[in-house]
Amino acid sequence: MASLLITAERMITTPRGGPTRVLSPGFVRVADGVITEVGEGRPSGAPDADLRDGLLAPGLVDLQVNGFFGHDMVDADEAGWHTVVSRLPETGVTSFLPTFITAPVAVQAEALRRARDLLPGLPAGTKVLGVHLEGPFLSAKRKGAHNAGYLTDPTPEAIARLLETGLVKLVTLAPELPGALGAIRTLTAAGVLVSVGHSDATAAQVAEAADAGARKVTHIFNAQSGVDHRAPGVAVQALIDTRLSPGLILDLHHVGPAAAELVFRAAAGRVVLVTDAASSAGMPPGTYDLGGEPITMPADGPPLRADGTIAGSGLRLDDAVGNAVRLGIDPVTAVDAATRVPADLIGRADLGRIAPGAAADLVWLGPDHRARTTWINGQNVYGGGS
Repeated sequence: MASLLITAERMITTPRGGPTRVLSPGFVRVADGVITEVGEGRPSGAPDADLRDGLLAPGLVDLQVNGFFGHDMVDADEAGWHTVVSRLPETGVTSFLPTFITAPVAVQAEALRRARDLLPGLPAGTKVLGVHLEGPFLSAKRKGAHNAGYLTDPTPEAIARLLETGLVKLVTLAPELPGALGAIRTLTAAGVLVSVGHSDATAAQVAEAADAGARKVTHIFNAQSGVDHRAPGVAVQALIDTRLSPGLILDLHHVGPAAAELVFRAAAGRVVLVTDAASSAGMPPGTYDLGGEPITMPADGPPLRADGTIAGSGLRLDDAVGNAVRLGIDPVTAVDAATRVPADLIGRADLGRIAPGAAADLVWLGPDHRARTTWINGQNVYGGGS
């Protein structure tokens, strides 16, 4: 039986039925890829890894990754998928949802079939939890970097076609579109997480979406109606509705520091840190691809379309955690937003926590909160772990 013992000067744990907290020091035992024991103090016996600084955290879970390391997930070939799942552990991410942005429904359906056929042959690395479809059921008024020519309404036929492979785990849509509430009910009944996004909805319409089963809001403040004191929109409902978890791209470009702090304060315990990473993430400045169209990665800041529209990000999820901490967010809250909260949203209580029975997906974050070592199912997949 493969076993592993890690001791850490500081470790975040989520006891069953209890709140996430820090053990200092703490230890975790692993057998056959599963956490078997979590304890405070230092156990007897020599550890396989003794982490004397930084923080041992659950492996990070990213629900919105358009691409990374030069590859756009929607049309990446097998080598591209291999690269992404093999290298995402460098950023502390142990599970993710590749995100396919707006395209014709037939094109998205084909991309889902291609992904389904590729997944069994992928090497050990970051786990693919399913696919996030960000569009094509979006508002033309709030399209952002999406191609307006491909936007359409969420008809029952379109929804059924996209659900055929069983890969879809998250769908971002605009609830004000014709047929959207019915689509939300259908998707929710099929076990798909629905997120409100790229939407010009009123707060009341978002509440109706939550009544129908929506539980998330995609990249709060970006490509959505906002905080107008007389005409509250998507962002307001995301902050006040305890049924909704606002996704936050914390690169400090998509959302400014004060607004990011507002999100954490108003939506305490509900925030989901995401990267919305494009293929340019992890790459030098240059021209890359997002959804079949070019984007430019500058030396500083997020990638852009030719018209200056922000098109995804170059953010690492461990850097998002670090940015949150530097804003004054408690490290437990920051880590929770990139681990337990997203895992629970997509129904994966075996991920995003250091607790007995959970998968041994772990990351050692240095004092700068960057990943130093990453374990997936108890196997060291990145870094030295000493």
